[in-house]
Amino acid sequence: MIYRNWQDTKIPALGFGTYELNNDEAAKMIAEAAKIGYRHFDTAQMYHNEQGVGQGLKNSGLARDDYFLTTKVWYDKFQSGDLQTSVVESLRKLDLDHVDLLLLHWPNDDVPLEETMAALNEVKNLGMTRLIGISNFPTALIDQAVSLTDAPLTVNQVEYHPYLDQSKVLESVRAHDMLLTAYCPIARGNVMKDATLKAIGEKYGKSPVQVTLRWLLQQDSVMAIPKSGSPKNAAANFDIFDFELSENDMEAIHDLANPNGRLIDPSFAPEWDKAA
Repeated sequence: MIYRNWQDTKIPALGFGTYELNNDEAAKMIAEAAKIGYRHFDTAQMYHNEQGVGQGLKNSGLARDDYFLTTKVWYDKFQSGDLQTSVVESLRKLDLDHVDLLLLHWPNDDVPLEETMAALNEVKNLGMTRLIGISNFPTALIDQAVSLTDAPLTVNQVEYHPYLDQSKVLESVRAHDMLLTAYCPIARGNVMKDATLKAIGEKYGKSPVQVTLRWLLQQDSVMAIPKSGSPKNAAANFDIFDFELSENDMEAIHDLANPNGRLIDPSFAPEWDKAA
């Protein structure tokens, strides 16, 4: 396993994502992922599966200190009062007294960021989360969020895969001593048919998906949370710690990025800056 050290916290760099899994699927796959060796799990209020994630963690038999759990506050709960209440509800569904990391899921210009950050800090101070962070924040808003928080921010979780250049966001999070968590890391399966990734994988006896996940984890400060509804695929995604890509291979994968590489449409989120 590869870890990211953030202050006094050791976070497994490869996590298990649960987007689009319903409660029953999440409960099953979290328990399966734990058997495989995953110790970092990701959910969100918007996924509507926090209850299943909590059940899966119980079924896994893992002690609370043996895994790292992230959930995210949906952007319609960013007002003070709404945010705190929503986190209480998330913890009720997860059947836990705290999560390890709590993120703001998307920027929301309809609520002053200062108000939202104060509420986020409050739930941390109340012990409902160990760490706080953001998700889908472009560079200007990263700077703003950092300036408005009392507790340091740990993560910016964003779409990141070989077809999307996130070098500006990476530069920003590193400058603020933060980590980047890559969601949609295999580009919704598009990497599986990529000739460059196939050719690189053949050298190592690995699939294009495994090559892609390894590429992400070989980058400083980067974590990844691939989702799978299949125990077989989840196990294959975890089988990436026995090889290392060369510098030339890393560069060849970086070169796959293109201006139209973004897959997640952020147009619903107020004031999202697609160019950042």
